[in-house]
Amino acid sequence: MMLLPVLLYFVIFSYVPMYGVIIAFQDYLPGKSFFSSQWVGFKHFRDFFESIYFFRTIKNTFLLSIYSMIWGFWVPIAFALFLNELKDGRIKRFIQTVSYLPHFISLVVVIGMMKMFLDPSNGVINVLIGAFGGGRIDFFSSSEWFRTLYIASDIWQSFGWSSIIYLAALSGVDPTLYESADIDGASRLQKMFNITLPSLLPVTILLLILSLGNLMGVGFEKVILMYNPAVYDVSDIISTYTYRKGILEANYSYGTAMGLFNSVIGMALLVFFNWLSRKTMQQSIW
Repeated sequence: MMLLPVLLYFVIFSYVPMYGVIIAFQDYLPGKSFFSSQWVGFKHFRDFFESIYFFRTIKNTFLLSIYSMIWGFWVPIAFALFLNELKDGRIKRFIQTVSYLPHFISLVVVIGMMKMFLDPSNGVINVLIGAFGGGRIDFFSSSEWFRTLYIASDIWQSFGWSSIIYLAALSGVDPTLYESADIDGASRLQKMFNITLPSLLPVTILLLILSLGNLMGVGFEKVILMYNPAVYDVSDIISTYTYRKGILEANYSYGTAMGLFNSVIGMALLVFFNWLSRKTMQQSIW
């Protein structure tokens, strides 16, 4: 009974609407049923592959995901290890609470804060740059700053919340292991590398596989809030291009084809990295 609402949610909102992907193979017109529109086969997929935006959107999507993983994946692990070493319970709870708070701030508010702090006219960052003799920077209109801003703000907003699962894994470590290590004269650093980190390995591999499988699933909402035509060359990803073509230009079949392509690639990556992990490290999701 407790599982039923979850199952109903996915059935109603994830599986039932899946029949709508058939419009990716049609010239769908609003007002017609899904089965009365003209079938065009893989025409929309070919149009996307031949588009001048194909390689740009693939590259930007891939790079944003890879950079986010390189810079952000280890931060929650390091933070969990840091908290695990704290012995004062009150300080530990305070730091945990403060680190969780950014997760509950709306993306709209986060981007609004960034635009205020980085405003080229009176933003505090540019004021400090000017005070030290530097030239003011229009961060949100600069292609070279877009990925840095996206990744840094994402780490700040999510590292505390993401550390919860690692802290939960650490709470399940047998304390007798640490007691034995103390008897053997192990230092805190040795206990961390020989007990704590190996205990985190299964959950770390699980989350890494899920992250690798989601390489093509860069957050659409945040990019939409941050980007503008001046930074399209580095910010235009598959989901934003799908939004422009499918929603703004009302080309629903083309947009659906792009979304289906992105989902198939994501699924293939998940299966591949799960297989690779099972073969090399004997750890996998299934």
